[in-house]
Amino acid sequence: MLKYALRENLLTPEPDDYMAQTVDARSYDGQEIVELMLKRGSTLTKADAAAAVELYNSVCADLIADGCNLNTPLMNTSLSISGVFNGANDGFDASRHTVKLNISPGVLLREVTSTVKVEKTEAASTDPYITAVRDVVSGEVNGGLTVGGILEATGSRLKFDAADNVQGLFLVPESGAAVRCDVVAENKPARLMVMIPATVGAGTYYVEVRTKLTESGSTGKTLKVGRFAKELTVAAPST
Repeated sequence: MLKYALRENLLTPEPDDYMAQTVDARSYDGQEIVELMLKRGSTLTKADAAAAVELYNSVCADLIADGCNLNTPLMNTSLSISGVFNGANDGFDASRHTVKLNISPGVLLREVTSTVKVEKTEAASTDPYITAVRDVVSGEVNGGLTVGGILEATGSRLKFDAADNVQGLFLVPESGAAVRCDVVAENKPARLMVMIPATVGAGTYYVEVRTKLTESGSTGKTLKVGRFAKELTVAAPST
């Protein structure tokens, strides 16, 4: 069963274009293939089967090294040369030219490809994830916040484009509009440090990171949101 998940397609301008990415595909080495051969009832011993596979591989490699092409049920091969030749009298120069091996599926692999069964699975989350929030002024972790002070959020995939007002670290009240923390002291994937605006009123808030950056650092089309699960309290200023 070929498992796949859908991921945002960053190569097209359309916001709803997604592409399939295969996941959890197991790989088999030569030893494991030999063991599977024996399970099919082969009269060969394990050593004989391993030797036969090794000999087959060696002969195929020698033929290609000799400039030959292969035409087998598993694969078809051909050789080509890339690079520019300076006139009809120029010859092959390893510093300017490269021999390339071209491989395409043989008839057997072409047939089985059409019979592969697929299964859609959920992709691993790429949303920002906050593990802890610390108020730098008081030193309190996952508790109170100080107006005008520095908030430190740690986690993963937290970095955002500070020039984009849609992205950033926001304080989200139980009701009303979210407040963006515009002053950013540190903006890294694992840690953010921002100033809590003086306009934030007393009450309970959720800390929320919004970003369009992907794990590779490029800008995606989808706004990803990560909210810290615990409510934090902003106290009224002391008089």
